[in-house]
Formats: sequence, structure tokens, C-alpha cells
Amino acid sequence: MPLSFTERLAHGALLCDGAMGTQLYERGVEDDPLDLANLTHPDVVKAIHLDYLRAGAEVIQTNTFGANALRLAAAGVEGRVEEINRAAVAIAEQARRLVGQSIWIAGGIGPLGRDSSPFGALDSATGHNAFAQQAAALADAGVDLFMLETFSSLPEVRLAVAAVRSVSPLPIVAQMTFDEEGVTLGGDTPEEVAAALGELDLAAFGANCSVGPDLIRDVVERMARVAELPIAAQPNAGLPAYVDGRIEYSADPKYFSDAVRQIAVAGARLLGGCCGTTPEHIAKVRDALRGVEPLDGGSAGRPAAVATPARPAAPSIAPSEAPKPSATGLAELFAAGDFVVTAELAPPRGFDAGASLEKLRPIVGAVHAINVTDSPRAQGRMSALAMCSLVQSKLGVETIMHMSLRHRNLLALHSDLLGAHALGVRNVFTVMGDVPLTGDYPQATAVSDITASGLIKLMAGFNQGVDANGRALEGPTSFFIGAALNLNAPDMDRELRVLERKVAAGAHFLLTQPVYEPEAVERVAERLGGFPLPVLLGVLPLRSERHARFLHNEVPGISVPDAVFQRLATAGDGAAAEGIAVSRELLRAVRGRIAGVYFMPPFDRYEVVGETLAGLDLTGT
Repeated sequence: MPLSFTERLAHGALLCDGAMGTQLYERGVEDDPLDLANLTHPDVVKAIHLDYLRAGAEVIQTNTFGANALRLAAAGVEGRVEEINRAAVAIAEQARRLVGQSIWIAGGIGPLGRDSSPFGALDSATGHNAFAQQAAALADAGVDLFMLETFSSLPEVRLAVAAVRSVSPLPIVAQMTFDEEGVTLGGDTPEEVAAALGELDLAAFGANCSVGPDLIRDVVERMARVAELPIAAQPNAGLPAYVDGRIEYSADPKYFSDAVRQIAVAGARLLGGCCGTTPEHIAKVRDALRGVEPLDGGSAGRPAAVATPARPAAPSIAPSEAPKPSATGLAELFAAGDFVVTAELAPPRGFDAGASLEKLRPIVGAVHAINVTDSPRAQGRMSALAMCSLVQSKLGVETIMHMSLRHRNLLALHSDLLGAHALGVRNVFTVMGDVPLTGDYPQATAVSDITASGLIKLMAGFNQGVDANGRALEGPTSFFIGAALNLNAPDMDRELRVLERKVAAGAHFLLTQPVYEPEAVERVAERLGGFPLPVLLGVLPLRSERHARFLHNEVPGISVPDAVFQRLATAGDGAAAEGIAVSRELLRAVRGRIAGVYFMPPFDRYEVVGETLAGLDLTGT
């Protein structure tokens, strides 16, 4: 089973991400406060999370440092606390889903901006309510732990911990900031902070922000002498300076990573970066931490020279501590009843995916997922799994991986599926695949160990935590399983019997071949009394009469009616526009029957997605 957060801390150094605010500024976001970027620039926030995850971070913090009612009041948006915090968690969850790593999402909580006594006039009840409101929103949205950071007074951090604990049992990490003299704004030494925070219900505590990594190293060394909990350290990248009208930080990735390695040796377990740090800093830290053991040989904080033994890391509070596979974004869209739009991509014949990715960029905001075909027409192409991983990591959009049964035996299917899940590729469409005899390697052997419904059953078993032999996996997967439905099947009785087996095996949604008349959809829907699963209707806009005749006569499963041939022939040079019109009319006619559309852009003309959907109201039934 996956380790809980506290269990993972006990196993060695755990890498956090770096600065969010610095990266938002660097990428042109100027919202004030920056927490609003969760609503105004969600793709930028997600891209930052993805960059840190690719750099090796195992913990990412939500963009919610100042998302409490008191700080948001300065911008007149104090009523949007829940909306901003929920959006931040959703963005982080999308990033986790796209990379498929076992990582933790930490709900970032900063100080209120107006200290409680003795540093300000803020009463404790108001402060408690502000912290509790934000923590409740983060917990309800699904964070795995809380990261209280950049606190400068012990009274306020105590108030924050009590407020968070009043609404959630999740692990809490509390970090304070220190000045050049190595004390907090309230004058507390590292030893005094360690003693005070050690009495609270925390998973770890430590220092962040401050002057830079050298100071943080001193703080950690002093804390480690008395600490009985794991220590966290997230220093700035040195001191900031204005250079040519912009803020730059002095510590480059190499210096920073060397310093953080020494901080780990001094006793810190949870390590990352604060202001000025970048994904490059975190990637260097990842490499620098390999093989590092703290001076105490691995205990929570205190070096071996101290006689009193360190107590073991705090036990798991609840099963919810361990990150669990979540539903895919596609599954959530279907569950919400949203109209889903996907588009098909054939992987390149070579190993350079750059051109394929560039083709997709113009439609990234218009589609919910990219269907990646698996050796279409039995051609030798990049694997669908590799292409899916590249699309998700480079473009930040989910994929639907097509998995051909004829090209893999049962053992390969098992291995590829687990590998896909580990990489965050969890929408899988089962398809028999093209016969090798027709492709690049006609001498290749066609394999059919199991049927499409058998592969669906295999994935459904994985989702229950067992393999095909009933052996337990380390945990359940979260595959969202697609199956094929041919609305133009020559033997519809057989097609519907096969569909029944696929549904019984555990399929979640259906993809169809291209359709060109509403009657094809209505006939099958009426016969079934309504489709048993959400349907993504195949749409391949026709370019010309010749194109239509090729599809009708040479591609199995596609049937173009005579009336459409006539329309295209009459349209002449305007045949491509007429083909778009046919697809638009089809979608209007069958909207009440389908859950979405699966575009197969002809000749890589991805602009047909926007042209087909322009002005169509597909939100209702």
C-alpha cells in the first residue's frame, strides 16, 4: 500500500517544490493578490506545478499562501475564499493526474498579514476563524496535508495550528522565518521554536524563506539538537536584487543545491525552496540529495551526539494521508454531465514528437482530451503510451490511450497498463487493432490472447486492486475504460451482444466510428432503450466527394449515405465547408443522445474542431 505522508518522512529526505510567486511573476502574471491566478490564469499555475513535478518534487504546495479572508479583503475579494482555495487544489490535482506520480498536495497557508497579540490588534477569534475557513476549504477540496509557512510569531503559528486542527485531522507542517540574527521577528531562537512547536500536533516543523540557505542551515543545526519531529527547510535562493528593472536572486541552482544538501546532512527531512527558487533549483536539489543521510543516521532530527533518543516519526493519522489514485478529469466531466470534446492524434513515425505536439497546440483549449492511436493501420510508430505521456506533460491536457489487442500478449498488456498508470495515463480505449498483414511488418504475428471485453475486465480488476490471477496489487488503479461501438455494424445483433459483454466487464464510456446521418445513432439508441454508457460520437468532417467515397468503400465501419455524396458533389470547391456543415447538423440532431464528440481530423487539419463547434450550443439535452 502507498506510504502515508508521515511514513514517507520516516524513510528519508522528501523533496518539496520551489517558489510559486516568483514563477508567476516570471511568466507574466500580475494579479494582486497572486492567489487570484487560480481563477484568472489556471493554466499558468498548472504549468508551474508540472515543471516542479518534472524536476522531482514529491510535494507540491497550492497557490494559496494569502488566500485567507483577511488578506483577500485588501483586494475586495474576501467573499471568494472557498472558490480560490478549491480552484487551487483542483489545479494541483490536475497536475498530479497528468504526471501520474505518487505525490502529496500540500494546502499552503500563510500568516494573516495582521498579527495577533502581541504584534497587532487582531483578536484571536477573528484569526482563528480566518485560518479555519481556509483550512476547511482546502481539506474539503482534497489536500493531503497542510503547509503553514513563513510565520514570524509563535502566537500566530499556534493559533493557526489550533484552527487547522479544529477542522481537519490531516498532517500539518509548520515553518517559521528567521532574520539575519537567526531569530524570529518575536525574538525566538531556533531552539525555542523547536521546543514550542514540538508540543503541537504536527508532522514536521522547521524554517522557510528567511535570508538564504546558509542561514537556514544554521537554524536547522540548532533545531536538530532539541527536535523530536522531522525538520522542514525551504530557504530562499539568497538575497533579492533589482537588475535591469526586475528582481533577481543571488543563489544559482548549483550553489543552492549544495547548500540544501548540507541542510539535509544537518538533519532536515522535508526540503525544498522558497522565494527565488525555480524548477531548475529543485532539479539540482533532487540530484544533490541522492544518498544523503543526516548526521543522526536517519532519525527525525537530533544528531547522534545527543544522548536523549529521538522519538520515531509521528504515526499515520488516517488512511487519507496517503495520496490515492483519483478519478481522471475525463471521468469527472462525464459525471458532471458536461459535453466532452476529444480529438485524435496518430503518433509520429520517428522518435521526435515535436511536430505532433505543435499540431495540437492550437486546439489545447478547445478539447478535454487527446485520443492517441496505437499503431494505426499496423504501421511502425512511436508507442501510444510514450506519446500520451509527452502530450500530458508538455501540453497539460489529458489523453485517451488506445490499446490494441492484436499487438500485445496478456503479459505485455498487464505491464503496459501498470506503466501507463504510473505515468498518469489512465483513460484507456480498448480496440482490437489492425491486422499486421496490412502494415509495415506483414510478417509480424497477430496476438489475441484476450478479447476487448477481457481487457476491460483486466483493467476493472486492477481498479479493484487485483490482477487477472486474483493476486493483490499494492493498491487499486483508477483507469477510466473506453470501449468501441460500431453504429454501422453489418451484423448489429452481434455488435450489441459484444457491447453487452463490454458493459458487464466494466467499461465506462463508448467511442464510435465516424457517423454521417442522425438515423444511425437513433436506430441503435432506440433499440437499446438509450445507450447504457456515455457515448463519444465519432466525427470525421469530409473534405470532398472523393474523400467520402474512399472512407465509404475502403475503411471498415464507415458508411456515408448517398445524400451526403450528392451534397459534396454539388458543393464543388466548397466541399470542405459542406463537410463541416454535415458534421454540425449531425451534432445538433443527436445532442440529446450523446455525451460528447470524438474528432478524427482529416489529414491532420485540426482546425476542423473549432470550425465544427463554432456557434453550436451543445450544453443542453
